[in-house]
Amino acid sequence: MKSKRLRFKRRRLALTDYKKRLALVKSGLDRLVVRKSNKYIIGQVVRYAATGDLVVVSVSSKELNLFNWPSRPNKPTAYLTGLLLAKKYKADEELVLDTGLYTPVKESIPFVFAKGCIDGGMHVKAGLDIKESAYDGSSISSYAKKLKGDEKLYKRQFGEYLKNSINVEELPKLFAEIKEKIKNYKGVVK
Repeated sequence: MKSKRLRFKRRRLALTDYKKRLALVKSGLDRLVVRKSNKYIIGQVVRYAATGDLVVVSVSSKELNLFNWPSRPNKPTAYLTGLLLAKKYKADEELVLDTGLYTPVKESIPFVFAKGCIDGGMHVKAGLDIKESAYDGSSISSYAKKLKGDEKLYKRQFGEYLKNSINVEELPKLFAEIKEKIKNYKGVVK
């Protein structure tokens, strides 16, 4: 009678790709980890240690509420969260991007997050060529303009923005303002 060999529990539950993780750890660089939940985008700088990974600095898109930006799991939020992480991270070391179980797709949320980190001054080992129009909120605002005629659908789609008194059609303008606020951020929000 043969016994069946089980894979590690985190692999069975589709939580960790151990082959990918091992390659990232072998690089010897700290990892820039980005994860997306249903409500937030979370970014961390993680250092490997034999006793367990150490989180050097962490940021959540929930912190963007301090700058009056609605925390939604979209590309503008990913960019601003990456920019905020770069302001909090003081070291001048090279990092490697850890996207976890995400399938790498050009201009997706993990790469837009990394672009925000790079624009904030972090050294991320990734070849990113992403235009600002991909993450500045212009696609969201143009979609909002198309839905303007159907009030019920518009309210359902953009209810969070409306609840926070944000004009979705002027999202790129708000994005530029928040981007400048984060670049000038010194730990105190005015």
